[in-house]
Amino acid sequence: MESLKLLFDTLGGWVWGPYMLVFLVGTGVFLTLRLAGLQFSLLPYALKQAFMPHKKKADGSDPEGDISHFGALMTALSATIGTGNIAGVATAVVLGGPGAVFWMWMTAIFGMATKYGEGVLAVKYRIVNRKGEMSGGPMYYIERGMGSRWKWLAYAFAFFGAVASFGIGSSVQSNSVAQAIETSFGVPGWMTGVVLTVFTGIVILGGIQSIARASSIIVPFMAIGYVLGGLVIIALNLDKLGPALSLIFSDAFTGQAVAGGALGTVIRYGVARGVFSNEAGMGSAPIAAAAARTDHPVRQALVSMTGTFLDTIVVCSITGIVLVMGLLSSGEFVKPELTGAALTTVTFDKLLPGPGGWLVTFGLVFFAYSTILGWSYYGEKCAVYLLGDGFVLPYRVIYTITVMLGTLASLDLVWSAADTFNGLMAIPNLIALVALSGVIVKETREFKDKRRRGELP
Repeated sequence: MESLKLLFDTLGGWVWGPYMLVFLVGTGVFLTLRLAGLQFSLLPYALKQAFMPHKKKADGSDPEGDISHFGALMTALSATIGTGNIAGVATAVVLGGPGAVFWMWMTAIFGMATKYGEGVLAVKYRIVNRKGEMSGGPMYYIERGMGSRWKWLAYAFAFFGAVASFGIGSSVQSNSVAQAIETSFGVPGWMTGVVLTVFTGIVILGGIQSIARASSIIVPFMAIGYVLGGLVIIALNLDKLGPALSLIFSDAFTGQAVAGGALGTVIRYGVARGVFSNEAGMGSAPIAAAAARTDHPVRQALVSMTGTFLDTIVVCSITGIVLVMGLLSSGEFVKPELTGAALTTVTFDKLLPGPGGWLVTFGLVFFAYSTILGWSYYGEKCAVYLLGDGFVLPYRVIYTITVMLGTLASLDLVWSAADTFNGLMAIPNLIALVALSGVIVKETREFKDKRRRGELP
């Protein structure tokens, strides 16, 4: 077991190393240039599309798709807004320094272009399966966009995604929930496991419509609650906001702050944790985007793009700024030996005694549970691509069981393996985004031309 863990740790270190981070961010920069900074000029329009009902066809009927734009966005956000927004940001700030927050922002800005490109291809190359439901994502746009000779790459993505879902999607998340609840309330892990397993089974056995309905309730509730709580902390400690932002920007280019050390370290942890949180380039979110009811691939792609903005620019920023304010209030991190969710909990509690710690605990629980739901859909679509539609029910049952197992076992090996396969997903997806970038540009021009002619709202 130890040797297997060492193997995955080594492989994971290579997968998430500097070459991968350059490939991820570089793809975002490349698409930003090809799309003329679309994520800046069309962000207000994209946010408007995300929260408005889908557009009807000229004859008054609904466009093809299984769920609304909002439902697709919430399903994607349910998987991306997770423990990375709490524990991941804390890890970046402790190991990389306050400047890591700045590089998370940079990753998100270019990641929005990547997420946009994924959305365009997901809708353009999606198919209708035997049940009349939409299926899409990197495996489909690799096969249908790049040609059948690249089908092996599509299979590789689907395999990596299916395997990763049982770790990073189910067991690792349920383990985080069980630990948080046991620490805060003294509830045994197996009891949390039973409750989580029952609620997970009820939701995911109902398919994408059920997942989207649950996500549309949980995600806004948890995200708004967490952000508002963070804003209250910032408002109560407003004198530290200016210095905190100043430290974030100065440390981003010097790496000289207390928790930092070297500029390369600051950039590395900021980029890595940013990508881990918003999943831009990983290929997961377009699987949800493909299910949206939309009249044009670009419209849903714009909605998908807002997910990166909301995840990192909004939610992660709250965590990062509060952590740096905590650093300034004490001259060092509250407890230097703490990191991850524990550090965030202690910092929030220090700056907002009482409610602050509870805010992080409940945020962690809901964030992790929503990730379980979102990743169940991703993993299912990957598994079905490999094994056929008949594997839908077996996959859902197995996935639900791993939720329970995650609350009972030590998951060091599972986490190492899942982290590795999660990173491996990005390689086929990024290759496809670069290869099909011309299609993304063409669809974008077509959408803009139709809007100018009044053919699309």
